[in-house]
Amino acid sequence: MALRLYLMRHGETEWSLSGQHTGRVDIPLTVHGEHEARQLGQRLRAINFEQVWVSPLQRARQTCELAGCGEHAQSEADLTEWDNGDYEGHTHADVSREHPDWNLFRDGCPNGESPDQISARADRLIERLKQLDGNIALFSHSHFGRVLGVRWIGLPVQTGQHFILHTASLSVLCFQHERVDEPAIEAWNS
Repeated sequence: MALRLYLMRHGETEWSLSGQHTGRVDIPLTVHGEHEARQLGQRLRAINFEQVWVSPLQRARQTCELAGCGEHAQSEADLTEWDNGDYEGHTHADVSREHPDWNLFRDGCPNGESPDQISARADRLIERLKQLDGNIALFSHSHFGRVLGVRWIGLPVQTGQHFILHTASLSVLCFQHERVDEPAIEAWNS
């Protein structure tokens, strides 16, 4: 069976609602985020997953569990969100006041991950995933998911700024014509 990656972003948190950069801080879903995760589970019900990988952060783990995929989920550190370093908890507007031209996907974060570092992490994960077959569920985060998507199709990490992922969204990464040299995105931010 050909490899198909089902990439899910976690449900709403207080910080995703307020627009604060949420990297490594380990915060739970809101009540609405829990509802989103259950709705996501309704969409996943008909899919048989060979494996389920989940970020170790609780917002992703909660989403995985509430979506009905937690029983056999494996924690995967490479699915963790972009390390925002000094910008953790700040909004884009906060950062822009001091650095008007700042762009996460181009500049990274001081004392956090650079674009090269997160790109290397995504590439490492992709190489491991390409060794698998069948439907694989990945529960992750907004910025890392965007990087994973663009690196899957061979684009530079900076392109990720153009690929939005809403809370509890579903994206599908696959191979066109089942050829590993033709990576494709079948669905995005659904």
